[in-house]
Amino acid sequence: MPSLGITSGTDVAAWEKQRTVLLDTLLTEEYGRRPVERPDSLKFEKVYPDAKLRKPKYGMDAVRKVMFCRYKGPFGEDNFRFTAFIPSGAKGPVPAFVFICNRNPGVNIDPTRKQKSEFWPAEEIVNRGYAAIAFWNEQLASDHHTAFSTGVFRCFDDPSKPRAADAWGVLSAWAWGASRVMDWIETEPSIDKDHVAVVGHSRGGKTALLAGATDRRFAMAVSNCSGCSGAKMHRYVGPRVELIDRIYAACPFWFCPNFAKWRGKDTEVPFDQHWLVAQMAPRLVYVNSAEGDPWAGPKGEKESVDLAEPAWTVYGRNGCTAYHCRAGIHDLKLEDWNRFMDFTDAHGWRGIENAKQ
Repeated sequence: MPSLGITSGTDVAAWEKQRTVLLDTLLTEEYGRRPVERPDSLKFEKVYPDAKLRKPKYGMDAVRKVMFCRYKGPFGEDNFRFTAFIPSGAKGPVPAFVFICNRNPGVNIDPTRKQKSEFWPAEEIVNRGYAAIAFWNEQLASDHHTAFSTGVFRCFDDPSKPRAADAWGVLSAWAWGASRVMDWIETEPSIDKDHVAVVGHSRGGKTALLAGATDRRFAMAVSNCSGCSGAKMHRYVGPRVELIDRIYAACPFWFCPNFAKWRGKDTEVPFDQHWLVAQMAPRLVYVNSAEGDPWAGPKGEKESVDLAEPAWTVYGRNGCTAYHCRAGIHDLKLEDWNRFMDFTDAHGWRGIENAKQ
């Protein structure tokens, strides 16, 4: 099993240097490198005027903001939209959860709230004192073999040239979108930009970890049932667990071309997913599994969290990682969301008196 190579005696400067090497390896061999971060052309526009929502009709007292994020690249321009529900009446800026939605947006992140789903329980999030923000991942790039002709790729990638071995894949494109939402949060005075979590389920969970690793403005990353190339250790090859060969065969566009060379070599890769989890130190990270989800390899997800722990020891921090495995299948439930919020509550995100420091 590869090691982080750090101990409680390692100093912060040494770990920060090593962190860069570990992330560089993950980008080179698995997720790919982006040609752009925040483009100069980036701008935000309201899709329609802000709305004040009130109980009992809407189940929450909130301001709804629906925004366009517009951007241009050397080969085109595009946009995506996101929705924010921000608690009304707060004494100051509120913490937030940014949700990367990988399911039908009309059903799961409906801004009108005519359709409600515990996949993104905006009402419960707002009533706990947090802003609930969500966007649909496929606005950034389609979840299909045609992905590289859509969204960010058609704007920033030269279509006349073959893809480089370390060219960014779709997971990275979706994570790029989360960072652009973070750009907007920094302009929104009602949201506490220092206490923002990025959350995702399944492929969205992989994306959330990558977003947290590549953008240190996120104070927490939440990976729900993310499995292979998410929180699960590649070297965990238990029964009915998805491995590199299977995930690459199904979705090669999620990754950089280099990842193909590790097909069938899960126990031989010179990197592993605890490296990705450890990128969050000294910030918060939460990994969640489900007992009825062997495909995601819950034991391998827990192992990843355990092996990443030394990264927090370097900073003298403890209690900054969390893991739970609930009953049930591959899904994101209200029970999970409440645990995520319990965790941030305990870390003082809403100024709780007995919060951990």
